[in-house]
Amino acid sequence: MLTDAHIDIIKSTIPLLENAGSALTNHFYKRMFSQNPELQDIFNMSNQHTGRQQVALFEAIAAYAKNIDNLAALTTAVERIAQKHTSFNIQAKHYEIVGMHLIETLRELATEAFTPDVEEAWTQAYLFLAQIFISRESELYKLRSESFGGWAGTRKFIVKEKNVESELVTSFVFAPVDQQPVIDYVPGQYLGVEVMPTGSKYKEIRQYSLSTAANGKTYRISVKREVNGVPGVVSNYLHDGLNVGDEVNLYAPAGDFYFVDRKAPVVLLSAGVGVTPMQSILETLAADKYSEQVHYLHACENSKQHSFAQRVQQLTTENPWQQYTWYRSEESDSEQIGHGVMDFSTRDLPLSNGDFYLCGPIPFMQFAKQQLLTLGVSEDRVHYEVFGPHAAL
Repeated sequence: MLTDAHIDIIKSTIPLLENAGSALTNHFYKRMFSQNPELQDIFNMSNQHTGRQQVALFEAIAAYAKNIDNLAALTTAVERIAQKHTSFNIQAKHYEIVGMHLIETLRELATEAFTPDVEEAWTQAYLFLAQIFISRESELYKLRSESFGGWAGTRKFIVKEKNVESELVTSFVFAPVDQQPVIDYVPGQYLGVEVMPTGSKYKEIRQYSLSTAANGKTYRISVKREVNGVPGVVSNYLHDGLNVGDEVNLYAPAGDFYFVDRKAPVVLLSAGVGVTPMQSILETLAADKYSEQVHYLHACENSKQHSFAQRVQQLTTENPWQQYTWYRSEESDSEQIGHGVMDFSTRDLPLSNGDFYLCGPIPFMQFAKQQLLTLGVSEDRVHYEVFGPHAAL
């Protein structure tokens, strides 16, 4: 049981955590994967190599320590993580393993400071938080398995279609092998995809935004081939090694970023492959004949990398909606395409009462959010999705 004394001790160790920094999480992951290598079937090892996962974990641990006496401040973060965990099929047994390695990491890195009282406090704090996640994730698993078309764990799907959307993005349409209905989702959510890439020692699980409206029969994701920095192990496998007729294992749709109908104007803002959840929202608004204003703003490198261009043009022509695109490295004669970076001051947007949905590279979203706040948009009307480990804007 977590007591006031435990809370006081946890808060007193915050400087210790901050001084340890990423060394703490680097040691933790190295320890865990060496002793429990089977967990490499669950964790995204690409994020381990780039360091993004270590940073995200350290920030999460520090945030928990700082807010342990005000857990309401962590509600949003808990929901986001719980949703992501369900697309990895995280179970209670995994929390036992993680907890053991976390406590042992603290013992090994802070030998003198890690007194019996500190160990007791952190053990109780971890168990308390783990139970919050276990309970919420159990609710999500139950809800999805009992919903019409739902399931638990993985379900086999076949690649029904594979369509090139642009120079770097390809869409995959999955149909269930059992030919039964599939659970609906809220536009903006993602799908967990489990594959075994050629030459890989472990299974790889990735989350990809669903890119069209729910139909109860199939799912569609649209995947960018990652060519810069660390090559995308799974994205390149999907592009080069997954073909029509092949089977994959999918986890039920999840995610805490999704469209909420507030009967208000909607502004969809994306860059690059961040277009995928926005396309799902746009398709859903069109299917529902959404009556409020809709603005669809997108930025990408050039016309060759402009995904869904014709489809967006069709939807915004059929409906009284506005769309505009910026090409960074190409000029266009079209009145709907600008050159350079996205500039909201040139568009007549519903700044006072609109809901703004953002998705794209983190620098783009930081830039876009700051523009919106400067223009007077309330922060609670700015909603965003980060691909991979979460990062604050």
